[in-house]
Amino acid sequence: MAQSVLVLERDAQLARSLAGGLQSRFAVHVMGSREELQDRLTENHPEAVVLDIEHWCLRDVENLHRDFPALTIVCTHRIPDEEMWMAALEAGASDVCAADDVADVLTSVLRNAAVSSGAAA
Repeated sequence: MAQSVLVLERDAQLARSLAGGLQSRFAVHVMGSREELQDRLTENHPEAVVLDIEHWCLRDVENLHRDFPALTIVCTHRIPDEEMWMAALEAGASDVCAADDVADVLTSVLRNAAVSSGAAA
């Protein structure tokens, strides 16, 4: 069974771009809502979630981290804001990457999912 990644990105073009870059290594599912993401998390047990930190509450990241501690959470952003990045990491994100840097997001998912898998073993 292929490892999977869920993408929740408000900008449809960025979501397609991220999904296209991640599909070389993962089964990718683009979510349209938080509710859909929650349903897929419990059904599919993905290796990672990529989500747009500018449109999610930090509490949502905290809840994901609490409910799925082995899950890699890579937050994306379009606005350079170090305070937001640090807050996302403190809330439980594995990494924060520029939304338009698909290669960086892929590298982060691969690196952090491998670390999570190693820790869970």
